[in-house]
Amino acid sequence: MRETFLSFSPPTVGEQEISAVSEVLRTAWITTGPRTAQFEREFAAFLGASGALALNSCTAALHTALVTLGIGPGDEVITTPMTFAASVNVIEHVGARPVLVDVQPDTLNIDPARIEPALTQRTRAILPVHYAGHPVDLDSIDELARIHRLVVLEDAAHALPSRYRGRHIGTGDRLVAFSFYATKNLTTAEGGMLTGPRDWLEQAKVISLHGMSRDAWKRYEKGGNWFYEVVTPGFKYNMTDIQAALGLVQLHRLSGFQARRRAIVAQYQEAFSRSDVLQCPTERSDVESAWHLYVLRLRTETLRISRDSFIQELAKRNIGTSVHFIPIHAHPYYREKYGWKPMDFPVAYGNYERLVSLPLHPGLTDRDIQDIVEAVWDVADCFKR
Repeated sequence: MRETFLSFSPPTVGEQEISAVSEVLRTAWITTGPRTAQFEREFAAFLGASGALALNSCTAALHTALVTLGIGPGDEVITTPMTFAASVNVIEHVGARPVLVDVQPDTLNIDPARIEPALTQRTRAILPVHYAGHPVDLDSIDELARIHRLVVLEDAAHALPSRYRGRHIGTGDRLVAFSFYATKNLTTAEGGMLTGPRDWLEQAKVISLHGMSRDAWKRYEKGGNWFYEVVTPGFKYNMTDIQAALGLVQLHRLSGFQARRRAIVAQYQEAFSRSDVLQCPTERSDVESAWHLYVLRLRTETLRISRDSFIQELAKRNIGTSVHFIPIHAHPYYREKYGWKPMDFPVAYGNYERLVSLPLHPGLTDRDIQDIVEAVWDVADCFKR
């Protein structure tokens, strides 16, 4: 058994990132400024996006987008129960009503076939989430949006650098929110990015920074003007140059990170694919998953222990894991406000009860992978019916 505890998902940060951050700290400018602008340009170029706006979280990106779109009280937004609370909290923040639609059994992404029956005259937007880095069925969702004149705002917190039918998630004028949280494929510790048309992002930028007509860098750089006006009651969602410096290095290293992730996934798939106790995650033929998460599903009917006990047994063997996610409708706030019951969304809830996310990050060694595989098999063999 492994002697030291293996953390679930520590960030992959090295001397390049430390040097880049140190360089910013030695300048006269550490908040939103030239590094942030450079990060926005390079991120947009990497994806082939029309434009990008750097913010302090994916949550901020989603909230800013909804406000910019004018979505508010009386409106409904279609989304998935299989996501982190932030995806739905932002709908509540603007005063709209979240409408949940169950997920597909293979990818655990929102099921386009279930979206149309959930539409009403109040529906304004669809907010799909690319679960674990696997792209949703965008063509089907786009067609629904076109027919019913809806906006599509993608939650791509897991989906950098996923591809759908050969193109990056975030390509072109699509409204997409990305996360750079500490566990993500690219990290700025905390942070996010919103992509979309440039003129639309200019409106979003004003909303994201107090509603001010001019940001600090434009006011205080050489030749700048101190004057500004508040044109709307905005938020404080800007990214700093310290974060952007970290993000720029991570962006340049991303292809190497992804190669290692895919190599780890290949080892996992080889180890678990023939098991009658474990169900491996899928990757459809028309996509390239970012593999932000590697989510095993236990065939609980073949085991004498629950998913929670399975996780506890892995922890005893010094393997850190997690669960992604507790479905939205199972949380007290949403359960009580909307009267949702667990089996209102049976695919999401039924799968939740058997999910186990294994460690997946570029810092894992082959020895680490071997330890994880051995621990999973040991628990499965010990508690198999």
